[in-house]
Amino acid sequence: MRRICVFLGSNPGYRADYTEAAVTLGTTLARQGIGLVYGGASVGLMGALADAALAAGGEVTGVIPRGILEREVAHKGLADLRIVGSMHERKALMAELADAFVALPGGIGTLEELFEVWTWAQLGSHEKPCALFNVAGYYDRLLGFVDHIVSEGFMREGNRDMLLVADDSEGLLARLRSYRAPHVAKWIGRGER
Repeated sequence: MRRICVFLGSNPGYRADYTEAAVTLGTTLARQGIGLVYGGASVGLMGALADAALAAGGEVTGVIPRGILEREVAHKGLADLRIVGSMHERKALMAELADAFVALPGGIGTLEELFEVWTWAQLGSHEKPCALFNVAGYYDRLLGFVDHIVSEGFMREGNRDMLLVADDSEGLLARLRSYRAPHVAKWIGRGER
């Protein structure tokens, strides 16, 4: 695994656990020689993650849309900051550069990015692992809702299992490394469970 794309908040959130997890993950990636691909900002959890990876000697690639760059939130310490025209271009380039995807705590942008790459995996567009770094149970309710989606017949269990979950950086990286994409039909037939 050469590079991992991390989706996470441009705000820090209210719990110190979130920032600590971002710092730990950034440091761990750098120490294991895994490059970081992320949204290119210097603020919130995004900035903490990038700063930690850089401080540990890691390779960090930021991908930022011009509109956000112009708001002066771009990380000025990146040797590799790629400027794109739109959020769509950002996600496409991040997906192209990465071998895996991880979501730390964040808002709707984080969820949207994760759900898009997970959808692509479900449709067979890629076989890269997608994971939640479930810091301090941040994603517990979301995972409960995803299980509800399965129980109501809108997703197969095998597609749900494509989303890996871990609550520490070492366990997370181990799960990403051992991932093998399942080959599961997306559509559920009438009366099928």
